Amino acid sequence: MKDIQTLLFANDAFYAAFAQQDLPAMTALWSSREPVACLHPGWPPLVGRETVLRSWASILEVSNTDITHEDPDAWREGVVGIVICNERLGGSLLTATNLFRLEEERWLLFHHQAGAVAAVPPPPPPRPGTLQ
Repeated sequence: MKDIQTLLFANDAFYAAFAQQDLPAMTALWSSREPVACLHPGWPPLVGRETVLRSWASILEVSNTDITHEDPDAWREGVVGIVICNERLGGSLLTATNLFRLEEERWLLFHHQAGAVAAVPPPPPPRPGTLQ
C-alpha cells in the first residue's frame, strides 16, 4: 500500500506543478530516461524528454486556467506505476493516464495522455493494491 500512496503523491505533485505553473517542479517530475512521451488534447504525439518539457514550458507560460484532478485509480506493475484520473481544466472534463517509472526510489513520469470525455465515467471496480 505504501507504494500506491507514494505513486498517488507523485501524481498529486504533477497536478500541483501544473496548477502552480511551476516549470522547475514539472521538470523534476519527468524521467530523464527514454522513452518519454506526452499526448496533450488536440496536439500531435510528443516524444523525447526535451520535446515534452518544451511543451510544458509553453503551456505553463500561458496557462491561467485552474486544473484539478479527481478519482485517481492507481496500481503498480513492477517498476511501472499507472494512474488514471479525471481532470477538470477550465470548463472541460478530461480523463488522463499518467505512467510513472520507479527510478532510484522515486516515481517519475514517462508518459502523460489526456483526452476529453462527455461525462464523468463511473468509478472503476477496485483492483488489488489500489486505494479507493
